Amino acid sequence: MTASAFRRVAIPSVTAMPPAIPAGSRMQELSGTTMGTTWSVKFVGSAASLQTLRRMIPLALDRVIAQMSPWEDQSDVSRFNRLPLNQWQELPRELGRVMASALRIAEESGGAYDPTVGALVDLWGFGPSGPRETPPPPDEIARLHQACGWRQLDLCAEARRLRRRNYASIDLCGIAKGFAVDLVAETLLELGIHHALVEIGGELRGCGVKPDGNPWWVGIDRPVHLSASPTPEPILVALHDLAIATSGCERGFTRGARRFSHTIDPRTGSPVANGMITATVLHRSCMEADAYATALMVLGPNAATEFAVRHQLAALIRFTGNDGDSIAERITPALDAMLA
Repeated sequence: MTASAFRRVAIPSVTAMPPAIPAGSRMQELSGTTMGTTWSVKFVGSAASLQTLRRMIPLALDRVIAQMSPWEDQSDVSRFNRLPLNQWQELPRELGRVMASALRIAEESGGAYDPTVGALVDLWGFGPSGPRETPPPPDEIARLHQACGWRQLDLCAEARRLRRRNYASIDLCGIAKGFAVDLVAETLLELGIHHALVEIGGELRGCGVKPDGNPWWVGIDRPVHLSASPTPEPILVALHDLAIATSGCERGFTRGARRFSHTIDPRTGSPVANGMITATVLHRSCMEADAYATALMVLGPNAATEFAVRHQLAALIRFTGNDGDSIAERITPALDAMLA
């Protein structure tokens, strides 16, 4: 399961060579802020395409916020969360696509990823109501936990309609950022740009190559949280028609000796406490990599490894070792096959 230390470069299989770089093209860069974080795009193209994308990328990102942000009172998700039970709401095309993937991955993971934990996320201080410094009352956790559950949602994919049969509150923060990366990448492709690297808040998707013919190399995030752990050898990934997303426990609050992570286990209603540090997933879709990484964090080291192997996910799973002081990690066979 674990690659040798000297195998530090991951190269995905290439089904088709990217189009040739047009003569006169050069590296262009754009950046900005969105979803409480930053975005950047590097691509090989002309000055004219730079001006076009300077307008189109923010429009694409604004669509994601307008449809999926729980912080926007009039977003489609926020309006859905105020609907009476059993009332259908029509979904925009992008939101319909995300909900279909969210519910599929919820089913695959046995609810380890669940898009209906919005009220619990907010209760624990990681949503629109703002942060908190102490855990919420157990009876409040139990009450909101009873109302959530992805099986309470009915999605009519053909008509792009959604309804709920219990007061589950949708939160797509574990998948929407990855989708936004995909949407920007698809916007580039629609404009004939086949050589680019898109990044939003540390999640990336690449296609083609740089102007010099080299791949878009990115490093897998492997933070050292424990002082006794040695710095791990870097793993570089060639992002050609590939995306990468990492979920971790870096956000949260501390009460006494316990650290409460922002990642909520939908099966318990409380933050994960399973020794997980980070889960990184490589996938053709950044949206799916995003949601799968969240599911792996919730599942815990052993179940996450089994799930990733069963679903042929290229993943790096990092967790606290048995001694409580070191960091252990597992590389799944699908990722190991990329390493050279």
